[in-house]
Amino acid sequence: MNSQVVTNPEDIARLYRELSLFPSLSRADVGHVVTSQYGGKYSNIYTEWSQRDLDRNENVKFCRQYIVFHDDKSVVYSGASGNCTEIKGELQSKDSPSGDMKAVVRECTIKGEDKQFLEIWSKNIKMKSINLTALKKHGKVYEDDQFGCLVWSHSETHLLYVAERKRPKAKSFFQSESPELSSIGDEEETVRSEEKETVKGEQFVFHEDWGEGLVGKSCPVLCVLDIEGDNVSVLEGVPDNISPGQAFWAPGDTGVVFVGWLHEPFRCGLTFCPNRSSSLYYVDLTGGKCEQLTSGTSAVSSPRLSPDQCRIVYLECAVFGPHMQCSRLCMFDWYTKKTSVVVDVVNRPGEDGFTGIYSSRLSRQCWSADSQRVIVSCPQRSRKDLLMVDTSTGSVTSLTSKFDVGSWCLLNIERDLMVVSCSSPNCPPRLRVGFLPPRDSQEEVVWVTLEDSQMLPEIDWQILTFTPPPEQDNSQYPGLDFEALLIKPKEVKDGVKLPLIVTPHGGPHSVF
Repeated sequence: MNSQVVTNPEDIARLYRELSLFPSLSRADVGHVVTSQYGGKYSNIYTEWSQRDLDRNENVKFCRQYIVFHDDKSVVYSGASGNCTEIKGELQSKDSPSGDMKAVVRECTIKGEDKQFLEIWSKNIKMKSINLTALKKHGKVYEDDQFGCLVWSHSETHLLYVAERKRPKAKSFFQSESPELSSIGDEEETVRSEEKETVKGEQFVFHEDWGEGLVGKSCPVLCVLDIEGDNVSVLEGVPDNISPGQAFWAPGDTGVVFVGWLHEPFRCGLTFCPNRSSSLYYVDLTGGKCEQLTSGTSAVSSPRLSPDQCRIVYLECAVFGPHMQCSRLCMFDWYTKKTSVVVDVVNRPGEDGFTGIYSSRLSRQCWSADSQRVIVSCPQRSRKDLLMVDTSTGSVTSLTSKFDVGSWCLLNIERDLMVVSCSSPNCPPRLRVGFLPPRDSQEEVVWVTLEDSQMLPEIDWQILTFTPPPEQDNSQYPGLDFEALLIKPKEVKDGVKLPLIVTPHGGPHSVF
């Protein structure tokens, strides 16, 4: 990039191609602690990235692994343990709690038809490959962040996931029946079974889905794979008027906890509008009884079970109103069945500068090892910081506000080892790790970079603060100021006039 205005289409295309080379981080998993023969401890970090491939006209996903030697409180040595590898066909994957197995939901095309398989890997062996499409227990598996999940039971004998409800095949009243078969056998039984599951005259019936980003996803169901018996079952007991998602196994594997979104009055979009009426539910596996755990008068999301399996934290906000409005961080005690508000809605920042929680989703792993603190990636004015919340006191502490980097995102935290992505307008995402200091400690996080990125030296950025003049001050909320990000070339040649692009958009409807 240079300090002149680019107007030639070929130059614009070349510049776009250059900037498309920067990948973004989407996921990180922390492996188990291994003790080497020399006594040192290390953990493997598995990461997934995405990058735009302009020649193939698609986003490609690839993975890279790193090794981190540590003493459970600080990083001793770290480095990449191999080159990047493109991932093809994987919709979801998840290591078992012990790390001995891995589950993969894979989609591939066989003889022109899309098929979905659920694979179980053990070390370097594919132990099972179950054709979910052929089982016909449900529709396509959900891989999105809104509903989707792939969760091992604590006993590592079952897998929980979300898929579209099986819908009867529709055909025309005028479509001819299947020809009679001359011999009786499995083929005839299959045809008879398909005829029973077919409805006539409904081939053009409209099925309402959950909108932008979730097109085709209408009636999700909770599914469980019994790994030993290769049996897939759809959980019963979930009310028909809700869509379940974001599920996980309850303590002791006695049932499943999930978020349920109401279908009434109709399925509004969810991806960019998380303020839809929803509740936390628990369905018992033995009796099929479904229990509503929260009030049902708000919108909830991102339930996360603590490591000691005693408490569940989740986000809650009012129904309707601004899309990305300020949320509460709530906590449900599994044994007392009591709900408490850990961090309430902030109407106006106090002296500590905390503006409230404006995140629509918590990291899949967000608890500290002592089950006392929660880490939240959260926009704070013109930055995105990592906030540490003490669930006992409700105190909020920023772990990153002193750094120049503008955006921090928690990818994972395991045994207090945090894996984060950090970036700025002039710096593509970097991969860093650091240990969360002990509770009540005055120590700061020491961040270690696993994967650096190329700084764009020609770009300069800064945060500007504006205070409205007295005649424009809001009489109901006086003394408010606001911020803006100014991004510009570092050096501009004399006589060059740069165009100004203004994007007057931010919270509470959305922020980026």
